[in-house]
Amino acid sequence: MQNITLISTIHKKIGKCTADELCEILEEVSPEVVFLEALDNTYSNYDKTMFSTFGLYHGKLEIEAIQKYSNHTSVEYVPVLDNGLPDLFDEKYKGVLENNQLQQMLDEFNLLAKSKGFQFLNSQLCLDLHQKMRTFEDHLLRNTQLNATVIADINAYENSMMQNIYSYCIINRFEKAVFLCGSAHRESLIEKIRHFQEKENMEINWVVYGD
Repeated sequence: MQNITLISTIHKKIGKCTADELCEILEEVSPEVVFLEALDNTYSNYDKTMFSTFGLYHGKLEIEAIQKYSNHTSVEYVPVLDNGLPDLFDEKYKGVLENNQLQQMLDEFNLLAKSKGFQFLNSQLCLDLHQKMRTFEDHLLRNTQLNATVIADINAYENSMMQNIYSYCIINRFEKAVFLCGSAHRESLIEKIRHFQEKENMEINWVVYGD
């Protein structure tokens, strides 16, 4: 039985959200494989050489945590993104981020991430706050066509990651893995995990880290 733990993350260091804290979580789960929300070129051969030769850590929080974990544990790093999100995603958020009320929600999110770290990112409170922000963003946008397109793009973005994980599992054997992905995708990925478990005839045991 292959076991995969979904761990929600943030891509930049903020307060208690550090590579060291994430590395401690990896040590707790002890995966042989780490699936990451990243493109293939996010951790380039040059980056790998800089780390293996000079001990220089990557600027992306999750990759730095993986590097620190790999200092004493053999681990396979697997980026699972085919493509990044399209420009429409940035277009949606360009205007709404100037709203004071939404900025207050973002400040609250960052404060909780800073003070509570990955405990917050993997909590029901984080899910609720993301949902609250998404609902308010949709209200501000008032562009149903743009919003529908962005939702479809995010859905395709997440589905491709899930499909790449399942494709890897078909041809590679392991006991324990983790899937590190931004906390904004947590709720949707939990639903997609249920869908893939029903659709795919594979013995994969998914665990959602946190509460």
